Amino acid sequence: MRGYIVLAAVMLAVCAIVCTLLCHHIQKKMEVTYQNLLQRLDRSIGGEIQDTAYDESMDTAVMERLNRIVQISGMNQGKAEKERDIIKSLISDISHQVRTPLTNIMLYVGLLKEQDLDSDTELLVDKIGKQSEKLEFFMKELVKSSYAEQEMISIYPKIMSVEEILHTSCQIVELAALKKKINIVQEETDVLCYADKKWTTEALGNVLDNAIKYSPENSQIKVKVVPYESFVCIQVQDQGCGIKEEEQGMIFERFYRSESVSNEPGFGIGLYLVREVLSKQGGYVKIKSKIGKGTTVQLYLSRYEVPVKIYHRNLPTQPD
Repeated sequence: MRGYIVLAAVMLAVCAIVCTLLCHHIQKKMEVTYQNLLQRLDRSIGGEIQDTAYDESMDTAVMERLNRIVQISGMNQGKAEKERDIIKSLISDISHQVRTPLTNIMLYVGLLKEQDLDSDTELLVDKIGKQSEKLEFFMKELVKSSYAEQEMISIYPKIMSVEEILHTSCQIVELAALKKKINIVQEETDVLCYADKKWTTEALGNVLDNAIKYSPENSQIKVKVVPYESFVCIQVQDQGCGIKEEEQGMIFERFYRSESVSNEPGFGIGLYLVREVLSKQGGYVKIKSKIGKGTTVQLYLSRYEVPVKIYHRNLPTQPD
């Protein structure tokens, strides 16, 4: 009887060892299988079509489905890019077509205001002028909203004059500054930078536009250029209301607007575009501000060519 008990114990021990070894073997095999699956998933995420064995195994079935996902994803991506290009072209055409008649309306309103009008007519002309300005604002915000998509910003940086960027940007906001009797003081400079003229002018124009919008009438905005060893800093200092310290890290977020300036028109896109444009050409933006003491926005542009990615699609030649 005792011999049977010993034999049973030995058999149980052998079974336990066999089960342990078998579980360990299965676990190892599953780890290898999962590791192979992860590698194939990584290749699929990268858009790679993988070879299949064309048999009826589970491995082949998984690979076929992964390949189908990659193909469908590629087709959808191509369709999305094509639609994005169409939208970009459509917005550009609409803004261009609307700008000409809108400019003419505002010109005619200005000419009418110079005439000797009765009080009722003068009131109507003034209303037309205000509505035209509102329409112009919304058109600009529509264009900015379309630019907020990273794929719609085509960057072609090159070595160019900082003075040229400053001059063009100040011209863009000249009328807005005149309306509030704000004096923009611009320093002359012969410093060069590595930037895309069109988009950097747009970025600086947004900063200047904000400075004018949030500054009191008869105030001053200083535009200063500070060259460093690797970067050149374009510094825009206003005498506006300032920005709370806790909000200074959020103003460059897309669509963010402070409650303290909710009465001013805008959608919180301008400074987001500033950050995107600068970062895509190897630069960055900083801000210094105190409530009631104005704001200083610093745009840093590289002074030398940097290996930045050219963000464009279906644009065979560089734009003017």
